[in-house]
Amino acid sequence: MGPVRPHPRSLPRPDGPGESRDAELPLIGRFLPAPVAAKVPEIILLFWVVKILTTAGGEATSDYLKTYGNFGGGGLEVLVIVVGLVLQFGTRRYRTLAYWSLAYAIAITGTGVSDFLHLDVHIPYAGTTLLWAVILAAIFWVWNRSEGTLSIHSITTQRREAYYWATVFATFALGTALGDFTATSLNLGYLDSGILFGVVILIPALARWQLGLNGIAAFWMSYIVTRPLGASFADYISKPKNLSGLNFGDGPTAIVFAAAVLVLVSYLALARPDIQKPREAPAAQARSTPPLPDLPHRGELEVD
Repeated sequence: MGPVRPHPRSLPRPDGPGESRDAELPLIGRFLPAPVAAKVPEIILLFWVVKILTTAGGEATSDYLKTYGNFGGGGLEVLVIVVGLVLQFGTRRYRTLAYWSLAYAIAITGTGVSDFLHLDVHIPYAGTTLLWAVILAAIFWVWNRSEGTLSIHSITTQRREAYYWATVFATFALGTALGDFTATSLNLGYLDSGILFGVVILIPALARWQLGLNGIAAFWMSYIVTRPLGASFADYISKPKNLSGLNFGDGPTAIVFAAAVLVLVSYLALARPDIQKPREAPAAQARSTPPLPDLPHRGELEVD
């Protein structure tokens, strides 16, 4: 009797970094390719700069689209996020333009959804802030329970990528509500809110440096704050003076921030300083893994 081989569905896919077919998304996995490498960028300083500019541009763009009403402006917001999802999930590894296109689309639509709940459903900013905080906590819980990690270095399957982008959407919506809450409900104004969040975003980094805060927790805490930080300064620039702004206008503000994002994203696409390096399997694990000589491997197994 020959050796018992594991079922094919339990084996690593030959075309992916240790990904099984169970990690594909239902239906979507039939039409869009599975990842073969990390689908998100390495976290460098320029990542935070582009992220904050994206949040600011998304805020101004969404506010401008409101002039076309819920159907016109809302329809455009749905369209941009659908296009962004197709572009991003259609790639097999991190592609700068696809990634930031979806991030920008979520910045626009996340703002629109959060504002709709306040302006049209009439939920106060404190209520929408609490609502999105609960949604975000639920996504984190389900993601960690399903995958065992919230690390950005683990985004190498369709399912983990879906959790990642659901988290990003919730952080954008939460940040929008939180920024509006401090600026209007607490009467801080947009500039003071921006300064406040500029200080708050440094706390996770200091806690990691001085108190040994977990790196994954520090990342997501800072990531959440980028939204109200960027949005507060965007509102300060665009809103009328009677609303504590500079009255530059939503449209012009959106164009300026979009242009800045385009320039930096183009640099990232050309210079590629934010490509994640492949994660090598620990030596002990590599020694304990039996060889599979009958499987055609086209790449090395990556283990986060």
